[in-house]
Amino acid sequence: VQLQASGGGVVQAGGSLRLSCVASGVPSGRTFRNYAMGWFRQAPGQDREFVAAISGSGSVPHYGNSVKGRFTISRDNAKNTVYLQIDATNPEDTAVYYCAANDRGLAYVLTSVLVDYWGQGTQVTVSS
Repeated sequence: VQLQASGGGVVQAGGSLRLSCVASGVPSGRTFRNYAMGWFRQAPGQDREFVAAISGSGSVPHYGNSVKGRFTISRDNAKNTVYLQIDATNPEDTAVYYCAANDRGLAYVLTSVLVDYWGQGTQVTVSS
């Protein structure tokens, strides 16, 4: 499975961005819906941090404490795409954002060490 993230950029504090991640190369007999999807971020000199995750059906979202109430994860299974809506940004949101996938279940996209598939990352910079 290959993941292609996009949508990063520079935004002023308080502004919004929407990140997208498109999955391709799903094996025959599987569909995008079989994959729980997640977003992580990594700032310079920091560990990779869990941001959000969503179940294959899209009915069960999870969020990291630092983004609850400001970020929204969603997915469109017909388009093999997961989104991350980022609102009320602040400079601490500056990081490279990575999408993640795993077909073993939602728990496997809540922790970076359990993720099987990673996208290439997209840079988000929040200016103050």
